[in-house]
Amino acid sequence: MKKYELTDETIDVSGTTLHRIKALKDFGNVKKGELGGYVESERNLSQEGNCWVCGNAKVCGDAEVCGNAKVCGNAKVCGDAKVCGNAWVFGNAEVCGNAKVYGNAWVFGNAEVCGNAKVYGNAWVFGNAEVCGNAKVY
Repeated sequence: MKKYELTDETIDVSGTTLHRIKALKDFGNVKKGELGGYVESERNLSQEGNCWVCGNAKVCGDAEVCGNAKVCGNAKVCGDAKVCGNAWVFGNAEVCGNAKVYGNAWVFGNAEVCGNAKVYGNAWVFGNAEVCGNAKVY
């Protein structure tokens, strides 16, 4: 059984339509019927695990949220980025390009992770930090 569905509530982000999600069952800290954030399609948020997009967060392009990861607040995950494991991306943070955030890592505040950068382990990237290129923070 699917854990969420796309609703008819949509927003436009740079010419791309994103759909608000709605939980179809209880899982993790999410309750059945709870509205989440916005995704372009089901490829952006795994139906497996406890991963979730909440608040006004947006996931689009070929980006993927999986495992037990959370993307919340006004955060944006786009491009081919991947957020997985127990990672959290929240606040006004952005993860884009081919960037990966995984493990127990947190990216929050106004932080940006882009390019081929990786943030993993127990790392925190926050404030106005920018992690770009081929950088690794762990």
